Amino acid sequence: EPHAALLLSLAYLPLRELLSCAGACRRLRDAVAGDPLLWRRVAVAAPPLARRLTDEALLALTGRAGGTLRSLRLLGCTRVSDAGLLRVVERNPGITEILSMESSTLLKDTMISTRAKIYKLYMPRCTGLTAEGVVKIVQVLYECMGNLNRIRLHGICRMTKHHLDAISSAMYKGNQQEDDQSLFYSHRVHEVLNTNDERRIDVDVCPMCTNVRLVFDCTRDGCRRKDSRAQCRGCFFCVARCETCGGCIDLEELSETELACSDFLCMECWLPLPKCSTCNRPYCKRHENLKVDLSPSPQFTCHRCVEFSSNSLENLEESS
Repeated sequence: EPHAALLLSLAYLPLRELLSCAGACRRLRDAVAGDPLLWRRVAVAAPPLARRLTDEALLALTGRAGGTLRSLRLLGCTRVSDAGLLRVVERNPGITEILSMESSTLLKDTMISTRAKIYKLYMPRCTGLTAEGVVKIVQVLYECMGNLNRIRLHGICRMTKHHLDAISSAMYKGNQQEDDQSLFYSHRVHEVLNTNDERRIDVDVCPMCTNVRLVFDCTRDGCRRKDSRAQCRGCFFCVARCETCGGCIDLEELSETELACSDFLCMECWLPLPKCSTCNRPYCKRHENLKVDLSPSPQFTCHRCVEFSSNSLENLEESS
C-alpha cells in the first residue's frame, strides 16, 4: 500500500516517471489513471518515448485529461502529424499557449503539476508538423473561443509571413498588435523551453532577409535608440552577435576577435579573456571546458592547436 505522501507527489513527476509509477502496483496504477488533474500538463520530451509516440498514442495519452488538457509539450516527436495534433486540440480547446524552444531548462519546467498557472503547447523538433498545420490548429482554437496567449514557432519548417500573419490575426482577434518586449541574443534563446521569453509570438519577419526567424534586438545603448534600432535588428544569420553581451559585431571587429571555438565575441568581451599560449585565441565561457591546461603553468592550449601539433607529429614520424 503506497504512502499518502507518495500519491501527493504524483502531480510533480515528469511523464516518464509517472508512467513508471503506474506499473509499480495496482493502487498506483488506479491513482495515475483515475485522476484527470495529473494529465492537464503533459510533456513528451525525451527518447525513447518521443521517438515512439504516434498520433494514436498521443490521443490516448492526452485523453486521460478528460478534455481538460492545458499544456502539451512535444520535443522530437517525429511521428506526430498535423492531423494527430489537430485531433488533440479539437478535444481540448482549453489549451491557451503554444510554444517552441530548446532543452537544457526542460527538466525543471516539465513537471505535470496541477498548480501551474500557465497552460502551454510545446512542439519543437516535431518534423511531422507543418506551418499549414499549425495555422489550422490556431484557427481551430480561435473558432472554439479559445484564449491563445502565447505561441512558439521557432523550429517549424517553411514558416512564411503569410502563415505568421494568419496566426497573429487569430491570436489578436483580428487586431494586430506588437510585443513591446525585446529579444536579446544568447545561446539560451535556442533552448526548447526557454521560460524567460514572455512575448506572445517568438518569431518575426527579419527586416534584412525577410525570412520568419528569431529576430534579435541589440543590447548596445546606441543601437537601442529608436532612430537606429532597425540598423542592427535582425536574425542570427544577418547580424553577428556577441555570445556574452548579445551586442552586434561588424565585420572588421569580427576579424579581430577570432575565438578558439565557433562562437562570436565583441572586442570588449574578447579582451579580458585568457588566450591560448600558441595562437592567442580565447574560448567563450560556454566552451572554456575545451581548454588543455599546461601544468604546472596557468596557461592553456586550445584544442585546435593540440590537434594541429598531433597531426604534425604524426606526419613527421611517417616521413621519417
